Amino acid sequence: MLERLNQALDHLEDRLGQDVIDMAEVARIAAVPEYHFRRLFSALAGMPLPTYVRRRRMTLAGAEVLAGDLTLLDIAVRYGYGSGEAFARAFRSVHGIGPGEARRTGAVLTAQPRMSFRVVVEGSTSMRYRIVEKEPFRVVGRKTTVPLVHDGVNAVAMAHVESLDARTVTRMKELRGVPEPAGILSAFVYLTGSREEGARAEYWVGVATSPEATTGEPGEPHDLDTPDTADAFDTLDVPAGTWAVFDHHGPCPSAVQELWRDVFTLWFPSNPYTSRPAPELLRTRPVDVGSATDFQLWIPVERTLRPSRLPSNA
Repeated sequence: MLERLNQALDHLEDRLGQDVIDMAEVARIAAVPEYHFRRLFSALAGMPLPTYVRRRRMTLAGAEVLAGDLTLLDIAVRYGYGSGEAFARAFRSVHGIGPGEARRTGAVLTAQPRMSFRVVVEGSTSMRYRIVEKEPFRVVGRKTTVPLVHDGVNAVAMAHVESLDARTVTRMKELRGVPEPAGILSAFVYLTGSREEGARAEYWVGVATSPEATTGEPGEPHDLDTPDTADAFDTLDVPAGTWAVFDHHGPCPSAVQELWRDVFTLWFPSNPYTSRPAPELLRTRPVDVGSATDFQLWIPVERTLRPSRLPSNA
């Protein structure tokens, strides 16, 4: 799969001068859906795909600005910008200086190297997983918005967990209604499709139950989102589909973060699956930071048939 990803990046590189790059075509060359290609690229590269495209364009444009052979408008048009103003904004966002000033002063610019992917073997950690087919279910709990943190404690997420009192957690446990995923869960919904450090995500703490779940005292059901009850919860409806379930053990949160990374950088490229739109789920047990624990990661996937070679017209 890495070979196909690199072929897709070659195709992308050849089209940096176009006003609009057909990302569906780029994903087709990689032999994955566009949605999965964007998420896979973000996980592998550490930045969203549009950010990489903008940085590459401005890297090439920066060299031409400093060379002085073309007008700034000609350079803007060459790299897909319809106006000098739009080009100047993009240029400044990457280099921290406008193209006119850069040309006058010979400023130091920022380069985004051309990217390619290769396999690097690190360690010998095995990845134990199983494939599960699930009917629709509902996550019932409390949500907030957090920044993504790839290394170390997510202080915002931890504060959200600590805000849940014992009565709330007990009520959640009483609402559990499906065999698995079991226990108290964390659910992540990526708001921008990006996995870049600091990108925003909805963070849920709750339990999995049936799609029709309600709350309230026995014999007195009411809607989960009724605002006038202390037991009111947020609800997240999860569609039916296939899940790859990874069981692991290690120190929290580093082992969790490493497994999450390895799923996208190692497991997906080596297996006939792509990610699909749905929340990603984590089941773990409360432990002190750095303490080892068992945990389970649920990643929504769909099976894909990857052809052995590119079509002749790719």
